Amino acid sequence: MSYNKKYKIKGRAGIEEISDSVIMSGDAVAKIETPFNKKFLNIFWFFIVGMIVVLFSRVLYLTIFKGNYYNTISEKNRTRTLIVKAPRGKIYDRFGEILVYNIPSLDLIMIADSSMRQNINRNKLLQKLKKLFPEKYNEMVENFNNISETDSFVVLLRDMTQREALLFLENKVDLPGLQVRKTARRDYTDGLIFSHILGYEGKIKKKELENNEDYSLTDSIGKQGLEKYYEKYLRGIPGKINLEVNSRGKVIREMEIISPKQGSDLVLNIDAQLQKKIFDSLSETLEKENLKAGVAVAINPKNGEVLALVSLPSYDNNLFSRGISREDYAHLISDPNKPMFDRAIAGEYPPGSTFKPLMAVGALTEGVITEHTQIESRGGISVGSWYFGDWKAHGFTDVRKAIAVSSDVFFYSVGGGYGGIRGIGMKKIKEYSSEFGLGSPTGIDLPGEASGFIPTSEWKKKKLNERWYIGNTYHASIGQGYVTATPLQLADYIATIANGGTLYQPRIVSQIKKDGETIYNKAKVIRSVFANSKIIKIVQEGMRMTVTDGTAKMLNDLPVAVAGKTGTAQYGRDDKTFGWFVSYAPYDNPEIVLVILVEGQEGHGYYAVPITKDIYEYYFSR
Repeated sequence: MSYNKKYKIKGRAGIEEISDSVIMSGDAVAKIETPFNKKFLNIFWFFIVGMIVVLFSRVLYLTIFKGNYYNTISEKNRTRTLIVKAPRGKIYDRFGEILVYNIPSLDLIMIADSSMRQNINRNKLLQKLKKLFPEKYNEMVENFNNISETDSFVVLLRDMTQREALLFLENKVDLPGLQVRKTARRDYTDGLIFSHILGYEGKIKKKELENNEDYSLTDSIGKQGLEKYYEKYLRGIPGKINLEVNSRGKVIREMEIISPKQGSDLVLNIDAQLQKKIFDSLSETLEKENLKAGVAVAINPKNGEVLALVSLPSYDNNLFSRGISREDYAHLISDPNKPMFDRAIAGEYPPGSTFKPLMAVGALTEGVITEHTQIESRGGISVGSWYFGDWKAHGFTDVRKAIAVSSDVFFYSVGGGYGGIRGIGMKKIKEYSSEFGLGSPTGIDLPGEASGFIPTSEWKKKKLNERWYIGNTYHASIGQGYVTATPLQLADYIATIANGGTLYQPRIVSQIKKDGETIYNKAKVIRSVFANSKIIKIVQEGMRMTVTDGTAKMLNDLPVAVAGKTGTAQYGRDDKTFGWFVSYAPYDNPEIVLVILVEGQEGHGYYAVPITKDIYEYYFSR
């Protein structure tokens, strides 16, 4: 049976018609389309299934094994945590008068979204802010540059004025990621008077972060004074605000708020009214006599409480709490009179004749003299070709009178030896100086205390490559030469004589009020009874004679009996001197030690005693 069925196939020349016979014969096989290769199809399906398995495995891995990780990242992309600065503790004087407190303040902050860190966004934002706050542009740029990768926000402007805050709110829609935050800044009552005691707080620097790991660059920290020394108590515990933000950094809502906890309050031993009186009295004298610097220290000799601590010139620490300008800061640190330098604890001065009571204790204790030993002063002594003068010829004096009239010859003799007096020598001078706390820090609760200096022959050889001469011992015996001490050290040493021989560690802070409890900063005895009470009494009597019959007679008409010692020490080549007066009162039951130092007085002038009188008249009339 034969088929002759016709087929239409597509060829190069168009549609052609062929029959079964042609197909069966294979002549047109090349012209018929053949199906896909089955092996290739299998490979294709294996590839599709493999991709599905890979994708499913990846989804499984991301969901189960890395789910928490990416969930955290996602959460961070939509939430921000702002650290809320804790109000610092307040500071009070011994009678409850507030010296430091916190006042409300506004800061302009930027949520530190990663997109905001990019230069292009930062520059655009800064240009917008520059138009609003042109005078604060440099400050904003500096704050931007200080932000680290770990900071959740950056403070662009601190302590905004009301005008600045309103200006921002008017333009807030064009400043995504920025907001005004309520905070507080320090306000120092009578900052100029208390600045060297209180110090100030300021924005932490990168270098300070090395020793303060729990701080960030957005934090503030105590820089000087009590603000620095008691930082861990004053700081408090910061709070937190968890915010939900959108992709532009705009805050949508506050999710959680943890309130900050205020720092501990400090109660000082400082008598604020006495501090003000001393500041005023010293300032008036300096201004009247055209002098630049002076120091005053008042201590309770019964326990080491510091009642007042004045260093002039001074500075206003409120400048720092409000954000000091570069110009103001440059002016402060370039001032040749060094207003930020605390002369009371860091100034090292030759003590001059205020050193003589210490020398008297050493000479009496070592048996070099007795209370009845008489030494004649004819105006000076000669050793070889060297002449060591006295400020006047005193004739014969015993130890009490030598203190009262401040005889240099007497103390040359008991220190370095002369005539029939062998002298205690420099080694013993250093030992007794150390017993009275000279030559090392007192340990007061303020940063930056200096040590003062008591020399030795070994030191001179090593430092200056010179031998020790008898003249060096003579000069040291009257508190000059290489001997230096701080005003605070002298106050502590005189307090030791006043109380009968107990050396206390000076203390500024009396109490720390923490978490509803009170931590008492109790009196600390450094050493006691290192000198015979009878010897101490002889020296006390000599210091009393300074007022009754010696160089400080103008104090005789005070309502209380005062004991004291004058002192001068020359420096420079212009007949300039440091003028000292150290004293305590009442004589029979001392409750205050007062040290006054005036820098730069002329040789004929003497101002420390009148200042002392003015202060005692005030203090004992209250």
